[in-house]
Amino acid sequence: MGGIAFGRLDDSFSLASLKAYLAEFISTLLFVFAGVGSAIAFNKVTGNAALDPAGLVAIALCHGLALFVAVAVGANISGGHVNPAVTFGLALGGQITILTSIFYWIAQLLGSVAACFLLKAVTGGLSTPTHSVAEGVGALGGVVMEIIVTFALVYTVYATAADPKRGSLGTIAPIAIGLIVGANILAAGPFSGGSMNPARSFGPAVASGDFSGHWVYWVGPLIGGGLAGLVYSSVFMSSEHAPLSSDF
Repeated sequence: MGGIAFGRLDDSFSLASLKAYLAEFISTLLFVFAGVGSAIAFNKVTGNAALDPAGLVAIALCHGLALFVAVAVGANISGGHVNPAVTFGLALGGQITILTSIFYWIAQLLGSVAACFLLKAVTGGLSTPTHSVAEGVGALGGVVMEIIVTFALVYTVYATAADPKRGSLGTIAPIAIGLIVGANILAAGPFSGGSMNPARSFGPAVASGDFSGHWVYWVGPLIGGGLAGLVYSSVFMSSEHAPLSSDF
């Protein structure tokens, strides 16, 4: 485990860091545009009908494929986090400084908001679906569900992308990350919405002006991502490797 580090302003405002923030903005925009766009498209073609099994599979597949691409195109520049919970988990595991993480968060949230307003513009003002906990599940159940699925996501990020012992797994990391997100949406979508990503939930909330229950999609993912970062870095990573930069 590398240990948590605050970081330095000169490092966080270097040219490489600025490029990383831009990469996070673009990757998050691409991911959210496709993910939220798939939900808007489902509502349009079904006349706002209730989500059915085919729709759930389509939306999960779209999110998985979009995240695969978003991570892959940002991997060599910013690490392809595309998610404040991933950034938070990596910060707690000593893979990125706290100061740089804050700027990653800002870039990710702005990318999500930009994607959702672009969707409103190009779809003629169609409503933007927001994440919400299903009836009968409750806020606590939603938080626990988001903790579990986000833990799975960030644990996968560590195992396939952040661990220096990953070997050939590093080449398929974006695929594995996209697959776990698609699988988790299939499992959690009908219950908590399967967000795993505060930025993915934040953009639609801003665009729609509906923040009801939004806290669930910060508390759950941050706890899940943080736990995954602490567990993997403490138990499975050697203490010699502590990349506190854009190494990931």
